[in-house]
Amino acid sequence: MFYRSNSDGNGGETTWCFSQVKGTLEDDVTEADLISCVEFNHDGELLATGDKGGRVVIFQRDPASKQCVPKKGEYNVYSTFQSHEPEFDYLKSLEIEEKINKIRWLKQKNQAHFLLSTNDKTIKLWKVSERDKRVTGYNTREEGGRPRDPSRVTQLRVPTVRPADLMVEASPRRIFANAHTYHINSISLNSDQETYLSADDLRINLWHLEITDQSFNIVDIKPANMEELTEVITAAEFHPTECNLFVYSSSKGTIRLCDMRAAALCDRHAKLFEEPEDPQARSFFSEIISSISDVKLSNSGRYMMSRDYLGLKVWDFRMETKPVETYPVHEYLRSKLCSLYENDCIFDKFECCWSGDDHRLMTGSYNGFFRIFERSGGGGRRNELTLEASREAAARPRQPLRARRVATTAKRKKDEISVDCLDFIKKILHTAWHPHESIIAVAATNNLFIFQDKY
Repeated sequence: MFYRSNSDGNGGETTWCFSQVKGTLEDDVTEADLISCVEFNHDGELLATGDKGGRVVIFQRDPASKQCVPKKGEYNVYSTFQSHEPEFDYLKSLEIEEKINKIRWLKQKNQAHFLLSTNDKTIKLWKVSERDKRVTGYNTREEGGRPRDPSRVTQLRVPTVRPADLMVEASPRRIFANAHTYHINSISLNSDQETYLSADDLRINLWHLEITDQSFNIVDIKPANMEELTEVITAAEFHPTECNLFVYSSSKGTIRLCDMRAAALCDRHAKLFEEPEDPQARSFFSEIISSISDVKLSNSGRYMMSRDYLGLKVWDFRMETKPVETYPVHEYLRSKLCSLYENDCIFDKFECCWSGDDHRLMTGSYNGFFRIFERSGGGGRRNELTLEASREAAARPRQPLRARRVATTAKRKKDEISVDCLDFIKKILHTAWHPHESIIAVAATNNLFIFQDKY
C-alpha cells in the first residue's frame, strides 16, 4: 500500500494549508470562550463546538466551497445556542459548571439534526431545525400574533404558507439528569441509534434516547471502601458497528472490552488490553503519564487508538498483549515531567481522532502544535508531521503550512524550536477529522482553526 509523504523530511512545506479560523484573534480571552470540544457530524456538513461558557456553536459547510476544484473546507456559522447553565447542588454544596464536556451527533433521519451535549452532570438532546416559511392569513389573530377581536372577524380566510427568511432553531427535546454522582467524561451513541452510554469516574450508564427518568448501570468499579480505590474510568465508547460491544479506559493505562450480551452488569470484561510496563523505566510519574485520556475506535471497527500523556497507541482487537503501533507525540517532554507536574500540565487530557479512511491519526500537543501520523502499510515507513495552529498560519490562507520541529538536543537547527521555549499555555486538547475528506478542525484556546489537504 502506498502513502504520500506529508513532509520533505527537513521541516519544509507540506500539502496541508490553512482554510479558516473562527473566533477573535485578540489577546483578551475570557475563560468562558475557551473551546472544550469539537465534533463533525456523520457527513461532515456540520461542525459543532462547545465551550466553557456552556454555549454550542454549529458551523455549516459553505455550499460554494464544495463546488470548487479542488474543494475547499470552508464553514459558516449556522446556529449558536446556550446548552447548559451554571447550577448549584444544594445537597452537596457543589457548583456545577456549565462547561460542555462532549458533543455527539445522531445520524440524520429527516430534515432536522439532533445532537447530545453534556456538562459534568446533565445530558441534553437538542433538535436543530430550519424554518424558511411562515403561515399568513389567520382568522383569529393578527399577523404579529396578537389575538383578534372576534367582532372584527367578518369573513373566513384560508391561511397560506409563504417564503420567509431562514431561521435556525435549537430546542431541547430530552434532558437526562440525576444519574451520575461524579463528573461525566464521556458519552457515546450506539450503532442502533436508539441507546447511548455516559461514563463518569466510577460508573457507566446505558440510556435510551426516549427515556429520561431511568438508565441502566452497566459498569460499576466503585469499591465498598473508597480507600481501596486504585483506578478511575477516563473514557468510554461504543463499537461503531456491533451494538453489544463497548470499551472503556482507565487511569492505570488499561482498556477493557465489554459485551453486554454476557451479563446485565459488565463487571467482567471480555478482553483486557494492557502493555506491560518496563521495570527499568519506572519512575514517580509512571502512573500519571500512563493514564489514558482518550480512546477512539477506528471507523472499520477493527482497531482502537488510545492517547496517554506522551503518545498514541493503536490496538488490534485480536491482540490484547501489546499495541500493534506506537507513536510518540512529544517524547522530548519526558525530561520535563517534574516541572510539568508542578504546573499541573501533566494532568492535561489530550484527545485523538482517526481520519475517515483510518490511515491517519491526529492529536494535539503544546505551543499550538498538533501531530498527524500516517500509518504504514505492511511494515513500511511511517510519516509523521508537526503543524501549528497560529496567527501566522491564518495570515497565509491556502498557502502550504511549514512543518515544525522541536530540538531534542542542545544543538538547535535553524528551523527548530527549543523545548525550553515551548508555550505550555497554548495547548491543543481537542481535534476532529472530517469523516470523508482531508479537512481537520483544531481548537486552540478560543479559536477554531480549519485546515485542509490541498491534494
